[in-house]
Amino acid sequence: MSKTEIIPYLIYRDVPAALDWLARAFGFSETLRVEMPDGGMHAEMALDGRRIMLGQIASAERRKSFGMASPLDVPEHTTSQGVFIYLQDVEAHRDRARTAGARITQDLADHGYGLTYSAKDPEGHDWYFTRLPQA
Repeated sequence: MSKTEIIPYLIYRDVPAALDWLARAFGFSETLRVEMPDGGMHAEMALDGRRIMLGQIASAERRKSFGMASPLDVPEHTTSQGVFIYLQDVEAHRDRARTAGARITQDLADHGYGLTYSAKDPEGHDWYFTRLPQA
Protein backbone atom coordinates (compact mmCIF):
# COMPACT_ATOMS: atom_id res chain seq x y z
CA MET A 1 0.00 0.00 0.00
CA SER A 2 1.48 3.31 -1.03
CA LYS A 3 -0.58 5.59 1.19
CA THR A 4 -2.24 5.54 4.56
CA GLU A 5 -6.00 5.94 4.71
CA ILE A 6 -8.07 6.40 7.85
CA ILE A 7 -11.69 5.32 7.42
CA PRO A 8 -14.40 5.92 10.03
CA TYR A 9 -16.39 2.77 10.86
CA LEU A 10 -19.87 3.45 12.21
CA ILE A 11 -22.29 0.94 13.70
CA TYR A 12 -25.98 1.26 12.83
CA ARG A 13 -29.00 -0.78 13.88
CA ASP A 14 -30.35 -0.44 10.34
CA VAL A 15 -27.62 -0.13 7.70
CA PRO A 16 -29.99 -0.07 4.68
CA ALA A 17 -31.87 2.89 6.20
CA ALA A 18 -28.56 4.61 7.02
CA LEU A 19 -27.31 4.14 3.45
CA ASP A 20 -30.44 5.79 2.09
CA TRP A 21 -30.40 8.63 4.60
CA LEU A 22 -26.68 9.40 4.28
CA ALA A 23 -27.09 9.59 0.49
CA ARG A 24 -30.07 11.95 0.69
CA ALA A 25 -28.86 14.15 3.54
CA PHE A 26 -25.09 14.28 3.17
CA GLY A 27 -24.50 13.31 -0.47
CA PHE A 28 -22.67 10.01 0.07
CA SER A 29 -22.78 7.31 -2.62
CA GLU A 30 -23.01 3.63 -1.76
CA THR A 31 -19.97 1.72 -3.04
CA LEU A 32 -20.30 -1.67 -1.32
CA ARG A 33 -22.97 -3.68 0.51
CA VAL A 34 -22.29 -7.15 1.93
CA GLU A 35 -24.99 -9.07 3.77
CA MET A 36 -23.61 -11.49 6.35
CA PRO A 37 -25.02 -15.00 6.87
CA ASP A 38 -26.00 -14.12 10.46
CA GLY A 39 -28.10 -11.14 9.34
CA GLY A 40 -25.41 -8.52 9.89
CA MET A 41 -24.17 -6.19 7.18
CA HIS A 42 -21.05 -4.33 6.09
CA ALA A 43 -21.32 -1.37 3.72
CA GLU A 44 -19.14 1.40 2.36
CA MET A 45 -19.98 4.85 1.05
CA ALA A 46 -17.94 7.65 -0.49
CA LEU A 47 -18.14 11.43 -0.68
CA ASP A 48 -15.71 13.18 -3.03
CA GLY A 49 -13.53 10.06 -3.04
CA ARG A 50 -13.38 9.74 0.75
CA ARG A 51 -14.84 6.62 2.34
CA ILE A 52 -16.80 5.65 5.41
CA MET A 53 -17.76 2.14 6.51
CA LEU A 54 -21.00 1.08 8.14
CA GLY A 55 -21.69 -2.07 10.11
CA GLN A 56 -24.84 -3.73 11.37
CA ILE A 57 -24.37 -6.38 14.04
CA ALA A 58 -27.11 -8.99 14.04
CA SER A 59 -27.12 -10.40 17.56
CA ALA A 60 -26.70 -9.07 21.09
CA GLU A 61 -23.98 -11.67 21.69
CA ARG A 62 -22.03 -10.50 18.64
CA ARG A 63 -22.49 -6.82 19.62
CA LYS A 64 -21.02 -7.58 23.05
CA SER A 65 -17.96 -9.33 21.62
CA PHE A 66 -17.51 -6.71 18.87
CA GLY A 67 -17.38 -3.85 21.37
CA MET A 68 -19.10 -1.21 19.23
CA ALA A 69 -22.71 -0.06 19.10
CA SER A 70 -25.10 2.37 17.52
CA PRO A 71 -25.63 5.46 19.70
CA LEU A 72 -29.23 4.20 19.99
CA ASP A 73 -27.87 1.28 22.03
CA VAL A 74 -25.80 3.43 24.40
CA PRO A 75 -27.20 5.03 27.58
CA GLU A 76 -28.49 8.53 26.84
CA HIS A 77 -27.50 7.97 23.18
CA THR A 78 -24.05 9.44 23.82
CA THR A 79 -21.12 9.18 21.45
CA SER A 80 -17.39 9.39 22.01
CA GLN A 81 -16.42 10.49 18.51
CA GLY A 82 -17.69 12.22 15.41
CA VAL A 83 -16.91 12.32 11.72
CA PHE A 84 -15.27 15.58 10.55
CA ILE A 85 -15.43 16.38 6.83
CA TYR A 86 -14.01 19.32 4.87
CA LEU A 87 -16.20 20.58 2.01
CA GLN A 88 -16.10 23.32 -0.61
CA ASP A 89 -19.71 24.52 -0.20
CA VAL A 90 -20.66 23.97 3.42
CA GLU A 91 -23.68 26.29 3.20
CA ALA A 92 -25.34 24.29 0.41
CA HIS A 93 -24.46 21.06 2.22
CA ARG A 94 -26.13 22.29 5.42
CA ASP A 95 -29.24 23.26 3.44
CA ARG A 96 -29.38 19.80 1.84
CA ALA A 97 -28.96 18.09 5.20
CA ARG A 98 -31.67 20.21 6.81
CA THR A 99 -34.09 19.52 3.94
CA ALA A 100 -33.48 15.77 4.37
CA GLY A 101 -34.33 16.00 8.06
CA ALA A 102 -30.91 16.11 9.68
CA ARG A 103 -30.97 17.43 13.22
CA ILE A 104 -28.64 20.43 13.00
CA THR A 105 -26.96 20.60 16.40
CA GLN A 106 -24.92 23.69 15.63
CA ASP A 107 -25.66 26.02 12.75
CA LEU A 108 -22.94 27.57 10.62
CA ALA A 109 -20.30 29.35 12.67
CA ASP A 110 -16.65 30.24 12.17
CA HIS A 111 -14.49 28.82 14.94
CA GLY A 112 -11.17 29.98 13.50
CA TYR A 113 -10.54 26.71 11.68
CA GLY A 114 -13.28 27.17 9.11
CA LEU A 115 -16.99 27.74 8.70
CA THR A 116 -18.62 24.72 10.37
CA TYR A 117 -21.98 23.17 11.12
CA SER A 118 -22.74 19.98 12.99
CA ALA A 119 -25.59 17.49 12.73
CA LYS A 120 -26.79 14.17 14.06
CA ASP A 121 -28.00 11.38 11.83
CA PRO A 122 -31.16 9.41 12.74
CA GLU A 123 -29.21 6.98 14.95
CA GLY A 124 -27.33 9.75 16.76
CA HIS A 125 -23.88 9.74 15.16
CA ASP A 126 -22.24 13.18 15.24
CA TRP A 127 -21.16 14.74 11.94
CA TYR A 128 -19.14 17.96 11.46
CA PHE A 129 -18.86 19.69 8.10
CA THR A 130 -16.36 22.50 7.59
CA ARG A 131 -15.07 24.73 4.85
CA LEU A 132 -11.37 25.33 5.22
CA PRO A 133 -10.41 28.96 5.81
CA GLN A 134 -8.99 30.60 2.71
CA ALA A 135 -5.21 30.49 2.72
